[in-house]
Order: sequence, then structure tokens, then C-alpha cells
Amino acid sequence: MTARLIAKQLRACFGRGNCLFLIGNGGSAEMASHFAAELIHEKLPAISLAADNAVLTSIANDRDFSFIFSDQIRALGKPGDILLTLTTSKEYSKKGHSSNLFWAAIEAAANQMEIIEFPRIGKNTQQIQEKQLVLLHKIWQLLRQ
Repeated sequence: MTARLIAKQLRACFGRGNCLFLIGNGGSAEMASHFAAELIHEKLPAISLAADNAVLTSIANDRDFSFIFSDQIRALGKPGDILLTLTTSKEYSKKGHSSNLFWAAIEAAANQMEIIEFPRIGKNTQQIQEKQLVLLHKIWQLLRQ
């Protein structure tokens, strides 16, 4: 997926009055929060679901870490919103890596949200994150034009 295509999807989302939700684990969570901050600075509705420690830990403690994002999407997501997933894992599954991303995508689909799985290009975590960060900045530049 190219920066232009993602920027086009985001413009349409914001134009409808919808919101972008971003999720990721570890360094990807930080990139999600960074990008959400850039968008909010320009008064574009974006929320990093990985940013609120009280919400994350209460869901993880009372339910399961697998549902830290899906529960938030259930509460906040609306049809027409977009869920953007950032990860360096080659895939995510119900019982494997990043099960919280898996359940978030399931919940987003149930809420009639669009889902953008950010590309994972590279041989290792460092390369993947570097390419994702460059792509986020390209999208940011396109949205500001």
C-alpha cells in the first residue's frame, strides 16, 4: 500500500467526520502515538489506542491482554472510521503474535470500519520500523498539502 493511497483513504475518512484509530505494540505503539499527535496537531481526529496506560492495564488485568485494543474499538469505533495497525510481526493471529491486533481487526470489521494493515518491508524489526516511519512521514506530508 502506497503513501498516496493511504493519504487518500485518510482524507476521505476525515472528510466524512470520522476518526483514525492507531494500534501497535512496543516501538510500533510509540509510532502510533507519534503519528496520532501529528494529526491532532493539525486538528485531524486521530487516537492512539496504545497510549492510555490506565485503559490498557485495566483491560489486560480484568479481561486479557489480547483484548486491549478490541475493547476500546467496541466502545469508540463507528462505521466509516479507520483502524491502522502497525507491527513488525510477519502475521498476527488469534493465538500467535500480536493477538491483540487480531482481535482489534475482528472488532473493527464488526463495527464496519476500514482497516489499514501497515506494510511490513524489511528483514528485521529495525528495517521494518525505519520503513514504516518513512511511510508515516510521507503520508503526513501528503495530508498537509
